[in-house]
Amino acid sequence: MVQRRQLITSAASMAALSTLPLAATAQSKKDVVTLAMTLEPPGLDPTAGAASAIAEIVLYNVFETLTKINSDGTVSPLLAQSWEVSPDLKTYTFTLKKGVKFQNGEPFNAAAVKFSFERAGSEKSTNKDKRTFASMERVAVIDEHTVVILNKSLDPDFLFLMGQATAIIVEPKSIETNATKPVGTGPYQLSAWNKGASITLTKWDSYRNAAAIKIKKVTFKFISDPAAQVAALLAGDVDAFPRVTPRSVAQFKTNTKFQVVVSGSRAKTILAINNKKKPLDDVRVRRAIAAAIDRKAVIEGAGDGYGVPIGSHYVPGAFGYVDTNGINPFNIEKAKALLAEAGVKLPLELSLKLPPPPYARQGGEIIATQLAKIGIIAKIENVEWAQWLSGTYTNKNYDLTIISHVEPFDLANFVKPGYYWGYESPQFVALFDKIQNSPRAADRAKLLGDAQRMLANDAVHAFLYQPQWVTVANKNLKGLWKDMPVFVNDVSALSWS
Repeated sequence: MVQRRQLITSAASMAALSTLPLAATAQSKKDVVTLAMTLEPPGLDPTAGAASAIAEIVLYNVFETLTKINSDGTVSPLLAQSWEVSPDLKTYTFTLKKGVKFQNGEPFNAAAVKFSFERAGSEKSTNKDKRTFASMERVAVIDEHTVVILNKSLDPDFLFLMGQATAIIVEPKSIETNATKPVGTGPYQLSAWNKGASITLTKWDSYRNAAAIKIKKVTFKFISDPAAQVAALLAGDVDAFPRVTPRSVAQFKTNTKFQVVVSGSRAKTILAINNKKKPLDDVRVRRAIAAAIDRKAVIEGAGDGYGVPIGSHYVPGAFGYVDTNGINPFNIEKAKALLAEAGVKLPLELSLKLPPPPYARQGGEIIATQLAKIGIIAKIENVEWAQWLSGTYTNKNYDLTIISHVEPFDLANFVKPGYYWGYESPQFVALFDKIQNSPRAADRAKLLGDAQRMLANDAVHAFLYQPQWVTVANKNLKGLWKDMPVFVNDVSALSWS
């Protein structure tokens, strides 16, 4: 009997042991998340690069800002506890949260805010929103937890801008290595970067509100191929894919294991035109390109129907929006006439640089076919993201390119000297200055309408559509953003049910 008891005990022990991996997996699933992204960021410092993929990983996770942008577009306190705004909307007094530290142990204080903003607006700054910070006339430290920002001109969207990735507060000693070893005040730290495959963040136990953070580890996997995106979701290799390729969505809508979230956006997908290149410096040629494009066909082919046509660099739902789709409507005969009027010798060969996202690659094929109907041969060149950033964005080595500008308030790009699309209009600069210095909302709305019409009439680009972003996720993952005014994966808000 003793021997039999030992056998029974051993069998029971083995049975118990055999269930441990499953139990451990079920338990660990409650505090571990795997997210997927189409693009890998070139670095992890959002003050040093334009790629939105940077913010998708670090904003609100590793780095924090004075304010926080919420899914519905509202702004709430983050590193700032509260603020006061002067009647002329130019002076902001921020009261900062106390007891906050950077991940290297240094204190967060008003001096760090002053350093971060003055650096962002300095002559040597590589911050893509440098103009916002250069417009700060003064950043004054009142005491350790009070900072006053005096802007040269009013900006009705200032508090929103202070929640974007370019407005992160950095620790001065870390600035040289933030691209590979980011140091912030957020709830997560970088623990691994497997180049070309994934980035892993782990919970920072010294975070000021660590007890409220449910997810202890998050891994971001980079999957650009649409078929591989579907396979990863179906296999359970990823728990959520924010902004997944729309073409893959239909099969998940009827699968009870998944949730599908369709999000509104403030993004503008455009066929960007190099306004400095001949004959693209002729507005008639740019108008011809715009008139040759059937936006609805592009939305169906590139976004699987998830999008709304736009005629300017502004989207429905945004303050001051006006419908400009009628300024350069789809009209093949008009496009041909404009090219003839401009004296363009056909066929005209133009380069069409396409970055990796499916909306660009799929949209590029459709647009090339449409342009061919008016005698423009768009020579497609598929480029990797790093090539697009260096060749197209930085060196302006392109004629046409397809890209989504995802920032909500980015009309300022059209007044930036030397910006990649080469649009230089003193009239638009003057108009934008009026917008920035009009305290009355009604006046700003009218002027914003004028700005949209000017960009459409100048045919700076062939404006395509406002995309709708789709997230496919495990049905039990909670806290995903409903709408996406900015590209953020706020892991601190996630939990398992």
